[in-house]
Amino acid sequence: MELFFWISITIILYTYLGYGLLLFLLLKIKALLFGKKVIPDLGYTPTVTVVVAAYNEAYCIEEKIVNTLALNYPKDNIRFVFISDGSTDETPAIIAKYPQILGMHEPGRSGKIAAVHRAMGKVETEVVVFTDANTMLNKDAILLMCRHYQDEKVGAIAGEKRVQIDDNADATAGEGFYWKYESKLKKWDSELYSVVGAAGELFSIRTNLYEPVAPDTILDDFMISMNIALKGYKIVYEPDAFASELASANTGEELKRKIRIAAGGVQSTIRLKALLLPFKQPILSFEYISHRILRWVVTPYLMISAFFINIALVINQGYSTIYGLMLLGQLVFYVAALLGWVMEQRQLKIKVFFIPYYFCLMNYAVIAGFARYFFGEQSVLWEKAKRK
Repeated sequence: MELFFWISITIILYTYLGYGLLLFLLLKIKALLFGKKVIPDLGYTPTVTVVVAAYNEAYCIEEKIVNTLALNYPKDNIRFVFISDGSTDETPAIIAKYPQILGMHEPGRSGKIAAVHRAMGKVETEVVVFTDANTMLNKDAILLMCRHYQDEKVGAIAGEKRVQIDDNADATAGEGFYWKYESKLKKWDSELYSVVGAAGELFSIRTNLYEPVAPDTILDDFMISMNIALKGYKIVYEPDAFASELASANTGEELKRKIRIAAGGVQSTIRLKALLLPFKQPILSFEYISHRILRWVVTPYLMISAFFINIALVINQGYSTIYGLMLLGQLVFYVAALLGWVMEQRQLKIKVFFIPYYFCLMNYAVIAGFARYFFGEQSVLWEKAKRK
């Protein structure tokens, strides 16, 4: 029991702290041996199609269109495709007002990935950029992403997601903190070898590498990019190309989104099982297991088991300084998370409690998503999380 406890604690610490520290050290060693990587210049501008899938986005679609058309990229080399998948509001009519955009509307709703497949049938450019309808890009985002395609080993580019946190911060302040940490890990993953998957807010691929994923795919953006990585191409992270979006309206909305992502994580783990064996692509497998698998499949359950085993060890062995202190540390952390929940209910602004609260919320979402996937309750047609 003691051995399992220490193994659990080690894996938990490695997942959330140790992996980042190990990446940092590996990159220092890499820089000493090979020098710093040269950043490509901005002169490379392949032909690009920007693809936006929208479902009932009338509240933001015009802002998205204006933002997209204003992007800094040679006008002769860029095309725009907006797909309105089953929208019942004014989204198709708003898109139709802009002749520069190819609007594709179908009344039936089949899910985002089906919409993306339809759009890809119209793409003839060298590169595709995918971006969500409710996110706004910085003007040079596409220029900054496409410069990396000068390297033939690069098959996809992941942009950065930036969460806008307002002054009336509640527990969703933890979302912003999480994404800052996640962005740092992505940067280091990319510098070591490759990002482990891209997020749908903003990513790009070489068109000829696109491989349709199954229509029931939950995390389509992740699987599209990882299928390219499986072919031996790198996914580069470009932090200066970013998509900004508002934080979730509340933790209930954020939880809904996280559970869906967790269910998709389980599905992706099954479909990318080849990466669990490091023989073919050892560095990618190392990053994938450390950054994704431990979070999606392992660590949340180890947190529960470590807590209860710690209690048993204290009871069975009497007072033990090390186990007593570790149990005390866990109790303090979970009490802080509970206080974060209480603060949210009372709309109080004490951010120090929001981070442990958000951390526990994420890990609960993993367990809930695991159950939802295996009970077949996660549809590819999801209800969007409300934003502030």
